[in-house]
Amino acid sequence: MSVVDLRGAEDFSANPYPYYAKMRAEGPVHAVRTDDFERIWMVVGYEEARAALADQRFSKDWRTNGLWSAQSNPINANMLEMDAPHHTRLRKLVAREFTARRIDALRPRVEEITEGLLDAMVPSGRADLVDAFAFPLPMTVICELLGVPDMDREAFRLLSNAIVTPVSQEEENDAVHRMGAYLVELIEDKRCAPGDDLMSALIQARDDDGDRLSPDELIGMAFLLLVAGHETTVNLIANGVRALLDHPEQLALLRARPELIDGAVEEMLRYDGPVGTATFRFARESVAIGSAVIPRGEAVLVALGSGDRDPGRYPDPDTFDIRREARGHLAFGHGIHFCLGAPLARMEGRIAVQALLERCPGLERDPDGGEPDWLPGLLLRGVRHLPVRW
Repeated sequence: MSVVDLRGAEDFSANPYPYYAKMRAEGPVHAVRTDDFERIWMVVGYEEARAALADQRFSKDWRTNGLWSAQSNPINANMLEMDAPHHTRLRKLVAREFTARRIDALRPRVEEITEGLLDAMVPSGRADLVDAFAFPLPMTVICELLGVPDMDREAFRLLSNAIVTPVSQEEENDAVHRMGAYLVELIEDKRCAPGDDLMSALIQARDDDGDRLSPDELIGMAFLLLVAGHETTVNLIANGVRALLDHPEQLALLRARPELIDGAVEEMLRYDGPVGTATFRFARESVAIGSAVIPRGEAVLVALGSGDRDPGRYPDPDTFDIRREARGHLAFGHGIHFCLGAPLARMEGRIAVQALLERCPGLERDPDGGEPDWLPGLLLRGVRHLPVRW
């Protein structure tokens, strides 16, 4: 069986979709060689990706297999890196506090933060949309939700970026340990002086049987909520605006019909979503997908971005159309690990894009902005900067 070689494919980060299309045409799953792995398996078909995301034959807990020798850290004690029944227990505990009611109550504050950022940004006539808007909005929201002090947020951004888009293994390992130490201190502060925030609630949370999160599980949960709560939404906003700017007829349509914003955000998630691949899974046993057999113990990546461009699921999938029925996309995953924060991300995306278009009627790319600086790696999909003017 041939192996798809992605080593040194610098254009993959800029535009992975032609690679995905070629792989899908040859089959729904492929062995892939990357700069970091001699062989991993990539699932690229929509139906196969959806099935794999819910298949309990694939484990999320890398600590139970011999593939990775990295030392575990308390931040790894999060539900994204656990299987049932441990995942089920953790999700039940956090879901009791991360409720739809709590998220709905955030709407006025999200709108207030959005308007404040635009008040600061609009008079200049141009900006890096990531630094000025797409990053600080979700970062402020999730930090306020969890109760992270203002002065810590920029330092947290640097650590988060070093973990999810690392330049080197050494940088990643250092950031993981520093992040763990930071969260230990944050949780201890919350334990000593609880507030009206989600982190304080999680420290006190118990289920009907008296179960509660252990110290390591609190660290892991704080890490997951903080990182997943802002990294993906940054890319949702920035990628969505890029798609609109690249398709002026769709931008004009959304301006003319702002009531299309809900569907527009779903199409943004489908067309160029914030997450390229789901995090690693590992085969508990040999698993056949299409004509391929993934051997027991080997690593699997589900290519969410490829599944959402599968013509078998979405007609004319490379066309960005905000009137498309895009629901059912894989941008937030599927199965027991479906993103807990999806309602919050959707709300932030809708508010952010709609307010931006209202306040910046002449929004366009800044011609002096230079070439895009794409996020490295397979996990996240987006740019570090998005220079625009209006």
